[in-house]
Amino acid sequence: MKATAIAPSNIAFTKYWGKKDEILRLPENGSISMCLSNLLTTTTVEFSPTYIKDEITINNGGLEEGEAERIIKHLDRVRKLANIDQKAKVVSNNDFPSGTGLSSSASGFAALTLSASKAAGLDLSEKDLSILARQGSGSACRSIPSGFVEWLDGDTGDTSYATQIFPPDHWAIADVVAIVSEGKKEVPTSVGMQSTYSSPFMPVRLGRMKEKNEKVKKFIAEKNFKELGELIEQEALELHTIMLSQTPPLIYWTPGTLRIMKLTSHWRAEGIPVYFTINTGQDIHLICEAENIDKIQAKLKSLEEVKDIIINTPGAGTRLSINHLF
Repeated sequence: MKATAIAPSNIAFTKYWGKKDEILRLPENGSISMCLSNLLTTTTVEFSPTYIKDEITINNGGLEEGEAERIIKHLDRVRKLANIDQKAKVVSNNDFPSGTGLSSSASGFAALTLSASKAAGLDLSEKDLSILARQGSGSACRSIPSGFVEWLDGDTGDTSYATQIFPPDHWAIADVVAIVSEGKKEVPTSVGMQSTYSSPFMPVRLGRMKEKNEKVKKFIAEKNFKELGELIEQEALELHTIMLSQTPPLIYWTPGTLRIMKLTSHWRAEGIPVYFTINTGQDIHLICEAENIDKIQAKLKSLEEVKDIIINTPGAGTRLSINHLF
């Protein structure tokens, strides 16, 4: 049986960094995110007795070291749930750069989770899909529901999953992504996260996260853009403070990243409400209200460091498609 799924990347307003459980990928803290309309992964999976081994093609052949093994391990989870032993063919493509801090693993494993489970004959609930996706990539659980999403801070595999807190049309805000480098980051997120607790500031961070998440939900509910923007910008800087103070330190920023970070405050001084956030990479997300998208885009187009611009609004979660990749 064959199935195809499309999944969005997501931008975390409050970040996931550190795991309570490495195997189950239980996060040290809950987080709030927004699904993105134009950072998408499409994945087709087919289980068949004709395949003698799992066949995996990512982005027309661009498999990274260890990536195939990680995907096969996720297929094994699906096979166990469906009680089947057939091998699978997997073809997956992103419409955006991978490994640059745009959460391609989130959209990738969300799309793999839905397409593989459907191809295996399973009909999982949104909650169960989120739980399963989390085991492939933690942030993938946030790409299953649509719109504005909360990843619950559970202590068990069954209580750590993502759920929608507001639908995509709740608020007309945007994430204007500035691609400053399409080269892959040197240290994958999963590797960098293993040194989280070497930062002396990690306990302080964890003590603040519950209150921070409640504030983010309140600001989204009230559509309080200024308060939300100030909080998510500080949250991004706090996350990277942990990375910078780890042993060994993680430095994902490039000169282009830093320039846009500094320019953001200048643009606010000019009367354009815009705030940055950054995931574990060099590319930068500029959060603005929809009415200011064109102004932000014009500012970015004038910068030589910006290689591409991707405009996102709150998007739909992971869904099935009839347009198979093979």
